[in-house]
Amino acid sequence: MILFNIPLVTGKEIGYIQQAIVNKKFCGDGSFTKKCNEWLEDHIKTKKALLTTSCTHALEMAAILADVQEGDEVIMPSFTFVTTANAFVLKGAKVVFVDIRPETMNVDETKIEEAITDKTKAIIPVHYAGICCDMDVIIELAKKYNFLVIEDAAQGIMANYKGKALGSIGHIGCYSFHETKNYTCGEGGAILINDERFLERAEIIREKGTNRLRFLKGQVDKYTWVDIGSSYLPSELNAAFLYANLQMAEEVKKKRLYLWNRYYVNLEKLKLKGSVELPYIPSHCEHNAHMFYIKLKDIEERQNVIKFLKDNGIQTVFHYIPLHSSLAGKRFGRFFVERTVARLFKPAFTKIIIECLGEKCIIMSFRSC
Repeated sequence: MILFNIPLVTGKEIGYIQQAIVNKKFCGDGSFTKKCNEWLEDHIKTKKALLTTSCTHALEMAAILADVQEGDEVIMPSFTFVTTANAFVLKGAKVVFVDIRPETMNVDETKIEEAITDKTKAIIPVHYAGICCDMDVIIELAKKYNFLVIEDAAQGIMANYKGKALGSIGHIGCYSFHETKNYTCGEGGAILINDERFLERAEIIREKGTNRLRFLKGQVDKYTWVDIGSSYLPSELNAAFLYANLQMAEEVKKKRLYLWNRYYVNLEKLKLKGSVELPYIPSHCEHNAHMFYIKLKDIEERQNVIKFLKDNGIQTVFHYIPLHSSLAGKRFGRFFVERTVARLFKPAFTKIIIECLGEKCIIMSFRSC
């Protein structure tokens, strides 16, 4: 059986975890946490990177930093994982779902402006499959209407938009290091602070609302509770595992892109016949080969593909159901446009997750509605 996902293991993880044990520092913000933060700051070119326990928690921190309040609105694509919405709903926000572009599966930037109201607090562009949204338009809208841009770059590490790393373009960026991502520590994430206004407060929120880090730096004589916050700091053991992954980032990306391109070349004949649709990469985007997906014409064909794959020992599962059509989506949000891709477009998808260190492919099927 070919499993849906095999987490990346480079070979250095056990040694680094043993080193963390020898250091007798398990709770986070030890040497490996700092190494990971510094690696991200250096490679992503963000003002500050802070490891978190998950991308979910990174987004929750972003919602706090954005001062999202009851009655505020946040704009995001309907085609995304539930975490994107949950982080802001927890703060009392109303989610405004906007349609996607069928060629990239990212938010349709031409439909954002009409969804903006005087209650709009932030927009959450989601970089699906490591392919960037049109950030130029989004950033201009944020400047025009004075709201924040919080990038959900869960799938976007090591991908670029016009030379800028995904997650470093908006005011705040959020990464995932879940075991299904290109680089992993099982469960983990990071928040990237690109706006100086949020640098100090991000550290406080991550430290349960205390000024502990300022105390450790000798900036205050004692630490105390100064703001709201929670326990967003990951274990040092997780950071040790992740650091081994990050050290191989360039090699892993190169391998994944090689496999991604191999899939494209070998499936292009089916595309030319009109049998499938393949991923579209805009010329100004450098993706990270997080996934390779194909779109099929209908549910029946999708089911036939799923059966064929199952018969040949390949595990498949469904992907996102558009959030606006979910029970919680109807309760906590509203869909801005009625006749849309996310509402009407009902092809099947097959998603090929590229293995980092082998020639095998792992396939998952899902549908958009």
